[in-house]
Amino acid sequence: MHTQESSAPPRSAPTAASAPAPVPASMSSARLPSLTGMRFFAAVAVFVTHVAVVAPFTDESLNHAFWKYLSRAGYLGVGFFFVLSGFVLAWSSRTGDTPGRFIRRRLAKIYPNHLVTWAAGLLLMLATGAHVWLGNTLPSLLLVQSWVPDLKIMAGPNGPSWSLVCELLFYLAFPFLIKPIRRIRPERLWLAVGVVVAAFWAVPLLAQLLPDGPPAPDQPVSWWKYWFVYFCPGTRLLDFVLGILMARIVLAGRWIGLRRLPALALLAAGYALMVFLPDAYGLVAPTALPVALVIAASAVADVKNKRSVLAGRFPVWLGEVSFAFYMVHFLVLYYGPMRLATADPRTGRHWDTPQALGLMALSLALSLLLGWLLHVLVEQPAMRRWSKSKADRAAAASAQDRRAAAPTTDSAVNDPIFTGTSSK
Repeated sequence: MHTQESSAPPRSAPTAASAPAPVPASMSSARLPSLTGMRFFAAVAVFVTHVAVVAPFTDESLNHAFWKYLSRAGYLGVGFFFVLSGFVLAWSSRTGDTPGRFIRRRLAKIYPNHLVTWAAGLLLMLATGAHVWLGNTLPSLLLVQSWVPDLKIMAGPNGPSWSLVCELLFYLAFPFLIKPIRRIRPERLWLAVGVVVAAFWAVPLLAQLLPDGPPAPDQPVSWWKYWFVYFCPGTRLLDFVLGILMARIVLAGRWIGLRRLPALALLAAGYALMVFLPDAYGLVAPTALPVALVIAASAVADVKNKRSVLAGRFPVWLGEVSFAFYMVHFLVLYYGPMRLATADPRTGRHWDTPQALGLMALSLALSLLLGWLLHVLVEQPAMRRWSKSKADRAAAASAQDRRAAAPTTDSAVNDPIFTGTSSK
């Protein structure tokens, strides 16, 4: 996976007197393999959070440390997916694309996996005697549950599908967001980023106007604040917009030259703030900008053909199955080897440390296996079958026949999640 040519972004933001470096025509069609590789680690962070909040160890001090330092890893992972969606969709956006075609591709990406895991979750709920009613099934089937600040409704048969409600909003908004963002003058793009980052911090501040109760599960914040800052699709639109702006900055030649390792150091500092900041302030805002910087720095490295462990064949494969992994892992944790769904919520399930770690590893491996099967048997066939209309497939086949006599370098772009990515 390589690009036809590389670009060397300027090491500092150009002044008004110095024009930005020209963007090669091939840049926005370049593959971004290291970003694909990162997606799996973001999904694993969500897996870790869902284990950390159930206190799996008999050693209470270990449970406390596990919860304190890792229970918000998944918040970082979800934020990564949301920013990545904006970045890659803006990176690969074409002016000739229509909103209808765009939405069709995105729904073909996320909905088949969602439908299969929703049905599996519903069957498992019935099998374990869980209470099933219209409120905790229909909204999640239609991907509207995150708009309702009620945990029983929002969880649905498969909890992680709440993030797909946000992704769906992103996809619907993208055709209307990309046009005004494209009109922002290059020298003002970083100012726009600053405005968005300020908005991230304004959200938890605004949340202080919401009721202080009832308490949120697993986090020291009220449920209303928790929902508004972390789950509400409207506030999470900021992540998506930040990703779009970062893509524009790189494509416009306005990148500041920050390399991946320093960006990761900033991300580590942001996560430390996420762990220690009180109330709703530590849920999203501390890692938003560092995540965006890591994504942009990694994209620049990919465009310049720099070597990266994350761009290897196996990490890229893991990234390709990450959306499916994300969609099955919660079901595996709650109905698989750890059987968390059948535990007494007051006491949970606890194991000696070696046994707990072994069950976590087994659950991770089983999630990866089932995620791979979902990717191969559902996600890929659905994309091939429904991502394009018959007319578009016929036109693509005709164009391919015309190019057969003069092959060109492959310049397809990574499909963003999940959902994504994930995710998308």
